[in-house]
Amino acid sequence: MTEITLPEVRGTLTPRRPLNELTWLRVGGPADWLFQPADPDDLCDFLYNLAHEIAVFPMGVGSNLIVRDGGLRAVVIRLGRGFNGIDIAEGRVTAGAAALDAHVARKAADAGLDLTFLRTIPGSIGGAVRMNAGCYGSYTADHFVSAQAVTRAGAVITLTADDLNFRYRETDLPEGTVIISATFAPPAGDPATLHALMEDQLAKRDASQPTKDRSAGSTFRNPAGFSSTGRDDDVHDLKAWKLIDDAGMRGARRGGAQMSPKHSNFLINTGEATAADLEGLGEEVRKKVYDSSGLRLEWEIKRIGEFVGNALREK
Repeated sequence: MTEITLPEVRGTLTPRRPLNELTWLRVGGPADWLFQPADPDDLCDFLYNLAHEIAVFPMGVGSNLIVRDGGLRAVVIRLGRGFNGIDIAEGRVTAGAAALDAHVARKAADAGLDLTFLRTIPGSIGGAVRMNAGCYGSYTADHFVSAQAVTRAGAVITLTADDLNFRYRETDLPEGTVIISATFAPPAGDPATLHALMEDQLAKRDASQPTKDRSAGSTFRNPAGFSSTGRDDDVHDLKAWKLIDDAGMRGARRGGAQMSPKHSNFLINTGEATAADLEGLGEEVRKKVYDSSGLRLEWEIKRIGEFVGNALREK
């Protein structure tokens, strides 16, 4: 790595920080730098003074991410305590980008506001906005009012739904922009009923998904998941797990990676997998599904960083 000088910060700036400990799949090489800002002003000052040629990558809790074994040539920005507050007033919920989805759902339910769909999503609010997270027929876009974000140039901006152009698991968030908070206007509900609903959702998830294993959630999009509303993915009969089963890939292994025997659209690290094992198995599944059905599965897990040696190259 070429020696560079980075701006002074009040938070924590760590060189050559391994990212495997920061992702749910526990794989990945180091980032050139990991920056954990103290507060929004610290983040703004850092990005304003950072040389424009240095890439930045905002990272949440790493629940839907494979970092490749060669690591990431960028400053990874990970928000923490200064960005995890939750405020509820006049029927609106404003949450910091680092607030966990599950915690926001519970706090909202306490106040009689229905963000229950967030309860089983294993991520943080910044990621929920960035990826239009959703389940059980509800999506982040359905309740979204606005978001505060810091641009690559260090300016604070307000983003509307029109700015983000929500789609199935996608938005038009500008490159290098870091979401720092979001505001939602959920429907009202009885707190006890909302909490009971979330408990039921958790029980159903645990019964059908490998929640005790190291995974990153659904590996591939369902083939119908490309409508403007994002809802076709929840109701269409054609499911990624069924295509994987029909291709004979339930339980398939590559190194320490496996397609879960419990739910075949979950890619898991059985203990010693590399990022190359995981991505390689995923690409093998995609090929087998295409060969058997003529359909191309699209990754839902985000993959970033550099390969090592003769590892799999991007398809």
